[in-house]
Amino acid sequence: MCLVQPKQFPNADATARACGADDILFNAQVFDSYEESLKDYSLVFGASARQRMITWPVLTPTACAEQTLQIQAPVAIVFGRENSGLTNKELEHCNYLVQIPTDENFSSLNVAAAVQIIAYELRMAEFKHNSLASSSLPTPVSAETMEQLYQHLEHTLIDINFLNPNQPRLLMRRLRRLFNRSQLIDSEVNILRGILTAMQEKHKM
Repeated sequence: MCLVQPKQFPNADATARACGADDILFNAQVFDSYEESLKDYSLVFGASARQRMITWPVLTPTACAEQTLQIQAPVAIVFGRENSGLTNKELEHCNYLVQIPTDENFSSLNVAAAVQIIAYELRMAEFKHNSLASSSLPTPVSAETMEQLYQHLEHTLIDINFLNPNQPRLLMRRLRRLFNRSQLIDSEVNILRGILTAMQEKHKM
């Protein structure tokens, strides 16, 4: 379990309510920033009921659990704030949005209920597959590597005058959505960054 800027931690009430799961609290990691908490994960799911300006790839909890068990790489499932969920900026770091089907008049669940539903689906998917993902599948790169690619891409687009930093609009957000959907591997990221470097050098000539 990873916590980002918790209001109170450790907390005696949380320990009392853990009902025997004290080890999860004891081993919880605390981070100062959302980005730092995700840097070691290759696949990130964001659980939120909010609709977005940009359409994000959306999965049900069942589909999320199925996909989680298909790769041998660190996977994160992010739960937003109790009152407002995940922001668009936070969602940019997610490969998929996970939405729990609810009545449209009561679309928001508290965090505890959402975690229980996702945990249940993960457990059922594990029973179904009886194992984790096949070792033959390629391992996607980490979120930190993807963030380095996005920074390189943004700088290159600015260098070649394709992106105006003063009026970026939603270009980088749309590009993040595109690449997050692809789940790139190391060799693919190396190819893309090589292309970007060649473009930058060509533009300087």
